Amino acid sequence: MELFKKTNFDFLGHKWPFIIASLVLTAAGFVSLAVKGGPKYGIEFKGGMLMTVKFASKPDVEKLRRVLTKALTSEPSVQSFEGGDQNEVEIQVGVDAGKAKDADVSLEQSKKVIFDTLAKEYGQPGSGKLDLNNATERQLSVRIGEPLQRAGVQLTQQQVDDLSSAVIDWRNNHGGLITKFDDIRSLPGLTPQVMTVLNQESYLAPYTAARSSESVGPKVGADLRQQAVTATMLALAGMLVYIWFRFEWIYGVGAVIAVFHDTLITIGIFSLMDKEISLTVIAALLTLVGYSMNDTIVIFDRIRENLQMNRREKLEDVINRSVNQTLSRTVMTSGLTFLAVLALFLFGGPVLHGFSLALVVGIIIGTYSSVFVASPIVVGWHNWADKRRRTATETVASLPKSSVKVGK
Repeated sequence: MELFKKTNFDFLGHKWPFIIASLVLTAAGFVSLAVKGGPKYGIEFKGGMLMTVKFASKPDVEKLRRVLTKALTSEPSVQSFEGGDQNEVEIQVGVDAGKAKDADVSLEQSKKVIFDTLAKEYGQPGSGKLDLNNATERQLSVRIGEPLQRAGVQLTQQQVDDLSSAVIDWRNNHGGLITKFDDIRSLPGLTPQVMTVLNQESYLAPYTAARSSESVGPKVGADLRQQAVTATMLALAGMLVYIWFRFEWIYGVGAVIAVFHDTLITIGIFSLMDKEISLTVIAALLTLVGYSMNDTIVIFDRIRENLQMNRREKLEDVINRSVNQTLSRTVMTSGLTFLAVLALFLFGGPVLHGFSLALVVGIIIGTYSSVFVASPIVVGWHNWADKRRRTATETVASLPKSSVKVGK
């Protein structure tokens, strides 16, 4: 299927606006990275603890940040999610890389401090009741077992455990929060007597921190960061070798520089937008490396075919013709892929936000870099090599014949 037939756009003739845009974006990214001391790494790379807290109503983020900063030894990062559930807050606590030996203990202490601070600020710490929105199955089972017996409810321990499991499962399957006891009244086994005991022994805090919590030590984070850099560089090196053997070495250099250009600009835009570089973003960058390289190889392959058919044609004309011939394929492939990742970016939620943003930016940059970055590098090299050959030929031709020694 061809969207464009017999097009004759002068792509290389309009390369400078794109090259200048790339230089500006690259420079802006480097300045941002220098000012901020490098990329903003996610919890996987810098080490620390990440907790997601969901509230029954929209929380006061500034108030939460203030009370947590006062309670913790290091200042936490507290921010609400952009889009999706506006009642969720992400809390990050970093660790000192120089204290890697005590990092696990420090993270556990920070986690306990956060739980205690949330309970004090939003719960009922003086009531002596169990917080049902942040309790585990075991805690609930232990808490209601004896009161149920005193209330005359004859249940075996297994039945109490099953009852507790049903309540916690309902909570977890309904956003992690029980807003009122009436919501669970219809669960099997929750008789009026059992509901009375639940009301007496527990309460419903307007938040839950029991759904999502993860921690990474600084040493593990540093190792993951090093492995991510190594994986990206090895991918680029492998593709350079592949293109070197399949085409010419300058084609491989042009393709790798173009892909490196795509990756640097994407990381720079993340820095400008103050977005985190996480494991999912690294996965997107590696996906981008393969995607952009594939697009470049398609164009290079058509250039090679056209050069074999007409070796006397100027290289610029061959490249322009090759890009025009592959234009329909480029627009369809890049366009459909872009629509898919744009849908992820708009509707995928906060978990996929970094991954989809990297792909949205990378596809736009990667599509034009195959034409306006990789191809000009090849043309520039060949023009420079041809100029050197002509200069050498003219120099030899200008030498006096007497200076040339003829052997007997």
